[in-house]
Amino acid sequence: MKRILRHIFIFLLICSSQFVQAGPGSIANKATVTASSENFGEGKAVNVIDGIIRTDGKGEWISKSTVTFWGQIDYPWIQLTWQQPQSINKIILYDRVATASHNAGGTLIFSNGTRVPVFAIPNNGAPKVVDFPEQTITWVKFETTDGDGSAIGLSEMEVFPSPTQISEPVSWVDPYIESNRGRYFFFVTGSQPFGMISAAPLTRNKNQYGGGYNYNSTEILGFPQIHCWMLSGITLMPTTGTINPNKGEQEWKSNFSHDGEIVQPGYHRLYLEKYNTWVEQTAADRISFYRFTYTKDALTNVLINLGGYVGEATMNDARIKKVSNTRIEGSVNTTGRLWGGPENVRIYFAIDFEKPFEKLNGWDGKQELNDITTLNGTPEKTAKNTGRMSYYDAATTGVAAQYHVKAGETVQMKVAVSFTSVDNARRNLESENRGWNFDSQRTESQNEWNEMLGRIAVKGGSNNQKIKFYTDLWHALLGRHKLDDVSGDYPDNTEGERRGNATVNTKFKIRTLPKDQNGKAKFHMYNSDAFWLTQWNLNILWGLAWPEVLDDFAGSLIQYAENGKLLPRGPCAGGYSYIMTGCPATNLITSAYQKGILTKKPAALAYEVMKQNHAPGGMMGEKEEMEFYIKNGYYPSNAGITTEITFQDWALGQMAKKLGKKKDYENFNNRSQGWTKLFDSDQKLIFPKTKEGDWLHKEALSGNGWVEANAWQATWSVSHGIHQLANMMGGNDTLCKKLNYAFEQSKDQDFVFGYNDGYVSYANQPGCSNAHVFNYAGRPDLTQYWVRRVNEQAYGAVTPDKGYGGHDEDQGQMSGVSALTSIGLFSLTGTSAINPEYDITSPVFDEVVIKLNSKYYKGKEFVIKTYNNSKTNCYIQKAALNGKEHNHFSFSHADFSKGGTLELWLGANPNLTWGK
Repeated sequence: MKRILRHIFIFLLICSSQFVQAGPGSIANKATVTASSENFGEGKAVNVIDGIIRTDGKGEWISKSTVTFWGQIDYPWIQLTWQQPQSINKIILYDRVATASHNAGGTLIFSNGTRVPVFAIPNNGAPKVVDFPEQTITWVKFETTDGDGSAIGLSEMEVFPSPTQISEPVSWVDPYIESNRGRYFFFVTGSQPFGMISAAPLTRNKNQYGGGYNYNSTEILGFPQIHCWMLSGITLMPTTGTINPNKGEQEWKSNFSHDGEIVQPGYHRLYLEKYNTWVEQTAADRISFYRFTYTKDALTNVLINLGGYVGEATMNDARIKKVSNTRIEGSVNTTGRLWGGPENVRIYFAIDFEKPFEKLNGWDGKQELNDITTLNGTPEKTAKNTGRMSYYDAATTGVAAQYHVKAGETVQMKVAVSFTSVDNARRNLESENRGWNFDSQRTESQNEWNEMLGRIAVKGGSNNQKIKFYTDLWHALLGRHKLDDVSGDYPDNTEGERRGNATVNTKFKIRTLPKDQNGKAKFHMYNSDAFWLTQWNLNILWGLAWPEVLDDFAGSLIQYAENGKLLPRGPCAGGYSYIMTGCPATNLITSAYQKGILTKKPAALAYEVMKQNHAPGGMMGEKEEMEFYIKNGYYPSNAGITTEITFQDWALGQMAKKLGKKKDYENFNNRSQGWTKLFDSDQKLIFPKTKEGDWLHKEALSGNGWVEANAWQATWSVSHGIHQLANMMGGNDTLCKKLNYAFEQSKDQDFVFGYNDGYVSYANQPGCSNAHVFNYAGRPDLTQYWVRRVNEQAYGAVTPDKGYGGHDEDQGQMSGVSALTSIGLFSLTGTSAINPEYDITSPVFDEVVIKLNSKYYKGKEFVIKTYNNSKTNCYIQKAALNGKEHNHFSFSHADFSKGGTLELWLGANPNLTWGK
């Protein structure tokens, strides 16, 4: 009876599975295969693990089962056996493609005695996904219990390990998380850490809130090669049969399913149902690599679309040249960047095919071109809507590489891009992976991801917490992509006329990065969303395990200022996008300097470009408003900008003091106090004031006069002045009571609200430091409590609809906050203080090991060990640093960089004496 109930329980769990979770690849190919029978020729049992899937007559296991004239069938079985025990939780079965032979259902029998029924296997080779609770086994057998026709068999049987067996970080990453709410550049599987190429499938062609790859979508519109901040383009699509490409993506799109899809950093596999084609994608730093496997005989046209709107911009004015029957080169203009950047950016490309194509056809708008050698697309574009801010439409334009393929045949191609020239695109293409071994490139790609993600190793916690943590790290290391070529050349679009957030009439230049004695570029140039308020996420996280990244970005930002005088907020294609406010580069650069990891540019130069950008005419704000701010202490009619730039002035003042620039320190430190003029003693919150010195309003939940926030959310953002804020409020108790009230008001909404809404919101940058403020007002226990609640409620989900608050993850910023709350570290002042420190709270993991980069830090690793950890035990009872009692809520970066061990003992009740 117990066994029957167990089987029923497993079956109910299978039926209740709501979505496919990303994760590791199949381990079936490591097993030995036996079967009841097989046809020795093309139908060997071992074919069930050969990776040839849904191909009629190829790569199939075909049994000797027969059917009598009255309908009796020999029910076959097949078994996979491993030498060592395996922990598994999912199997995918693919029937043979031939509909005359249908393996309709059966039973999975495990070596531990568990039996799982399988129903309704599709009769066309489509996947049947069977999820079940984790089973530890040495073999699994599939017994057919319902079949129709003779020669019953399977095309493939894939077996997937459960989380307890996962060791590689890439297998913990789940790119599906919040993918139905993310932006166009949110989901990019075809990229290396900060890689130049950033390729991914496109399912929904829009910028924000479900743009790009959306989990809820059922159609693939193509495979764009670039998913960057305000940069996009070059869409690939393998098709079969007759296609009219002039009709665009709605003509060539194909339906697909998550069943059978594999989604990981550095690898993506899916099946285009319309074209009976497997698409596999991997990447190197500057190339994307595709393998298309056709499961039926067909005429295929591999489309390369270079016209029309895609995600972040619109392609027009394409120029294409057939160099040979295996090489295509050219360029395409991109325009219509809604949130800013250079008005026109030309992207150059070089594309190689492994096999010579039979001919190259083309199209441009309504015109079809046969067997071409060159093509020049139309430069025309049309605004999608009236007004200054508009996306654009343009005629679809491109070429199609044509082949006749047999079932099971593959077509492989590589794509490289450049933002400087065709020659450099070609050099980029030829610099990486000169051969055509797709699997080798996938291994190389994922080895790099494993090394980068593995810099922080965790033990303990739940499977979902590990999945979320490594997905957080993936996002933090994924967004913000290189612009420079392998030669060191990069685009400079800093010179031009500013029009809103855009730059028009740019004077494009090709520059070359400074190089070391070995001829290698000293740093990279980047395209990036704004670094707005990264003092509370990336500046801290990168500096822990990836100091070379923080150093590299600092070098890039300073180089932008050398080229165009301005420190970018969100650098775009070598130019400026002016997105967001203030001068956020200051926080990043001073953070690198104070931690001793600013090596790519001289500190004196870094300081001077920041000082210039804090003056009227710099990036900190409009000239007239900055003159007012410097004279009066606040930014007119905007409390959000005031709190932001006073912190930036404080950070620069800290660097000035360390550099011995006493007058500058006094000047910037005095400026950093300007926020105090906006404090309202009645409500004990900050509000915006007009130029005349009047309150703009006193509505605490209004976003008027703030930047994506309100008084309740952002009063606490004066990280450099919490003690002053507490005194102005009437003391620490008053501050903590008021801030705790804000958290209580927000907990039922999981601390997630849209722009300007709510008391506390961890869905956007302005509020993501709030829980750590209690540390500085004498209540570390409240920081410990609310950080745990935020980690679980705002960031704990691992579903396609939740995980980052659903509003503005940007490029790793909310991921950075989430990761820091998971490991129990933070820095309210963004590690920009003269002696930077890390704030301590309770990790969700029992052990966190941060590997230290020996080029930057003396130590080998920094370990955080947590005892008595549980969901209820979130309060720190005592702590020890390197074996010595530690009673403060923070410790120094100097101690961190030497390596060591921080031990934390947790309990269910607060210890009100620890950490003060």
